[in-house]
Amino acid sequence: MQRLLVLFDLDNTLVDRRGTLADWAAEFTARHDLGDEEREYVLSRVAERAYPSTFDAIRIRYRLPMSAAELWRAYCADIAAMVSCPAETLDGLDELRAAGWRVGVATNGASDIQRAKLRATGVAERVDGVFVSEEADARKPQRQHFALAAARCGAVLGDGGWMVGDNPVNDIDGGRSAGLRTIWVSNGRSWPLDDPGPYHTVPHARAAIDHLLLHTANSARTRA
Repeated sequence: MQRLLVLFDLDNTLVDRRGTLADWAAEFTARHDLGDEEREYVLSRVAERAYPSTFDAIRIRYRLPMSAAELWRAYCADIAAMVSCPAETLDGLDELRAAGWRVGVATNGASDIQRAKLRATGVAERVDGVFVSEEADARKPQRQHFALAAARCGAVLGDGGWMVGDNPVNDIDGGRSAGLRTIWVSNGRSWPLDDPGPYHTVPHARAAIDHLLLHTANSARTRA
C-alpha cells in the first residue's frame, strides 16, 4: 500500500516561534544592557527573518564588540535551548509514522537555526525528511519547495498528500497550488484571505494529526 505524505511547517505550527523569540529578545537586551525600550526593535528584526545578516544590523546599531557570526551562533544556541515542541505533538508524529504516513517538515528560513530547532525539540528524529528553504533557494509558497520537501521523504507531489501549517499564503495557498490537501493551524485566528480557505482548520498541530489519523482509519474501513 502506498504511504501517504504529510508535510508540516515548523514555526508556529510544530513549535511556538513567537513566544520563544519574545523570551529570547528579553534575555538578549538584558544581557547587552540595551534597555527595555530596545526590545521591540530587536524582536522585530529577528521575527521578520532571522539570518546572519540580521545580526550585522543589530551589531552596528548597538556597537557590540562581537562579530555578526558570533552573534548568530549564540542566537542559534539560545533558541535551540529555549524552543520546545509539545509532547502530545511529538507523540502524534510517531503515531502518524506507525500508521504508515511519510512525515516531513517543509520550512522557510536559514538552515542553521531551523535544523538546530528540529534537533533540540526531538522533531528531527520523528520525521522521514526535512527541507529548509535556504538549502536550495526555494521558499514557500513556491511549488519547488514542496517538491523538494516531498523528495526528502521519498515521495513525489504527483502522488498527492497533505500540508499542515499556520501561514495562509506560504503554507495553505502554496500547498494547494502544489496539489496538496491543506490543514490550517489557526492559533486562534479567523481565516484572513478572500480566496478559498484550507481543506480543514484546526487550533493546533496535535488536532491536525488527529484529523489525519482519523482519515487513515476511515480509509482502512472503506477498503475493508
